[in-house]
Amino acid sequence: MNTALLILFHLILLLAIPPLLPGIINKIKALAAGRKGPPVLQLYYDLFKLARKQVVLSQTTTWTFIAAPVVTLTALLIAGLMVPFGSFPAPLSFTGDLILFAYLLALGRFFTTAAALDTGSAFEGMGAAREVTFACLSEPALFFALLVPAKMSGALVLAELLHAPLTATWQTAAAPMVLVAVGLFIILLAENCRIPVDDPNTHLELTMIHEVMVLDHSGPLLGLILYGASIKLFILCALFLHIAMPFQAATPLGNALLFLIEMPLTAVTVGLVESVMARLQMRHVPYLLIAAILFCGFGFILLVR
Repeated sequence: MNTALLILFHLILLLAIPPLLPGIINKIKALAAGRKGPPVLQLYYDLFKLARKQVVLSQTTTWTFIAAPVVTLTALLIAGLMVPFGSFPAPLSFTGDLILFAYLLALGRFFTTAAALDTGSAFEGMGAAREVTFACLSEPALFFALLVPAKMSGALVLAELLHAPLTATWQTAAAPMVLVAVGLFIILLAENCRIPVDDPNTHLELTMIHEVMVLDHSGPLLGLILYGASIKLFILCALFLHIAMPFQAATPLGNALLFLIEMPLTAVTVGLVESVMARLQMRHVPYLLIAAILFCGFGFILLVR
């Protein structure tokens, strides 16, 4: 594949596939519970419906409330350009871009929480406080997770270090990669507010984190938030696949098909985990995130011992 086709392939995946993942997760959860559940394409229908609705704004909100979904989606799209999908290169890469990647995710979180606080609602402020508290633990875990492939590749370019497991020997890197894969999966669940950290389908006051922060958004603004959330899930799933399933086919077409198979399998795994686990009590969530830090940290220690 030439460069133009690779960039086009990357953009198509980044823009078109993410809303499919929540649909797969919800379908798996419904089947596990013996229900039919919503269609796999339900989020596409919801986004189309929200795009045609009118935005309702509170008199207490400012420009922050309107700008937050746009800034968050933009930050996530830029972050998505820095993550390679499968064995293909990323369209945007430079030395040290892994730092920018982590803080693009943080930028989106900052504006989401700022918009929640901008409503003046103590209810949304509670969710914002929980979000940033747990982020203080998930971000160090993410950096520790990236240290292992960075050590394996000797590079500080995100695309290069994520491709390091493709050429690593399992005799020397199996244990670190398994530990980091477990830690990254916990990060994936936490950053996307999935069970056991949060339940995206609940509206109970004492248990909500992400959903409570976006209660006042409506119409296209809510659509941007839902679309951005699905892109974040897609990006972190791609990050997880580079560690958990670093496989490569013999041809570019085979690599594309392999990635398109692995991504839904990751969504199925998330759906199965949510089907067999209950949501943790709020006071136990930090223990889970500390476990992610330890998994990724011990993976790095095993690699440099």
